[in-house]
Amino acid sequence: MIYNLLRPLLFQLNAELAHHASLSSLHLLQKTGLNGLLFAPPPFSPRQVMGLQFPNPVGLAAGLDKNGAYIDALASMGFGFIEIGTITPRPQPGNPEPRLFRLPQAQGIINRMGFNNDGVDALIHNVQRAKFKGILGINIGKNFDTPLEKAADDYLICLRKVYAYASYITVNISSPNTKNLRQLQEKSALDDLLSTLKQEQKILADKHGKYTPIVLKIAPDLEAEQITEIAELLLKHQVDGVIATNTTLSRTGVEGLPYADEAGGLSGAPVRERSTHVVQQLSPLLGNAIPIIGVGGILSGQDALEKMNAGASLVQLYSGLIYRGPTLVREAVLSISRSYSGK
Repeated sequence: MIYNLLRPLLFQLNAELAHHASLSSLHLLQKTGLNGLLFAPPPFSPRQVMGLQFPNPVGLAAGLDKNGAYIDALASMGFGFIEIGTITPRPQPGNPEPRLFRLPQAQGIINRMGFNNDGVDALIHNVQRAKFKGILGINIGKNFDTPLEKAADDYLICLRKVYAYASYITVNISSPNTKNLRQLQEKSALDDLLSTLKQEQKILADKHGKYTPIVLKIAPDLEAEQITEIAELLLKHQVDGVIATNTTLSRTGVEGLPYADEAGGLSGAPVRERSTHVVQQLSPLLGNAIPIIGVGGILSGQDALEKMNAGASLVQLYSGLIYRGPTLVREAVLSISRSYSGK
């Protein structure tokens, strides 16, 4: 109810300014203890995925808290897991502003942030300060000026640095806002990258005495043949999970709306069907061998359930929170737990 009152005020602000204002307000509520009065916790609805025990299957997608500066505040919303990042080896400012646009008529968002972040060392510092003891995913990428043929070096730097602090690590090769990044989804490039990262994972597991799962995040703009190839490589390299999907370059469903022609990735309601279709395609290809985390266009409990019914083991929220607020977390958990109780 409170968010419904505040949302018109936030929507009067520039989208990126509203983003920062929302996080700062959430942080203040958490520091003062008022968050406990405002957020009704979702029910305990545990799921065992990737060898990890999730208190509920609804998580926060990467992108909302790129530097891990608001982990404790976000945890107060009742997420079953939190994913921070995308982080790069070196700090970078991202693309010029404005770079974040709301499409309220379609409940969509376009962003071309460009992996703006303070660098992996700053993120680690924030993780060390956080009190959160739940499931924490860390999403890693490459710096914009690192040549594509050297991309694996950037992923290795991040993998080595965050390994000890992450519950799982997401390899982001699907953002449309870093030039040529999606080329890493092509068969030969992806084969090499996954081989390199899985070899390093074994070394790091021995070094740290813990196995940290590696998850791949893919785009919704893939043809059926590409999805099949990616599934084959995930199985070949025994990747621990896959997140489907990132934002889309398509503008289907938002044509003619203000900001619809802005460059960047489209998220929110317009990407729901597209992302669910990717989950549906991946599920029979992967079977029970590799779990899927479904993300994209979840704005209701029914949307979350749709992803689970399509074959996802977990789901993530981001854009839906901007339109629905914190109550979406509890609604999604309740919807899933009612249908999957005991399963």
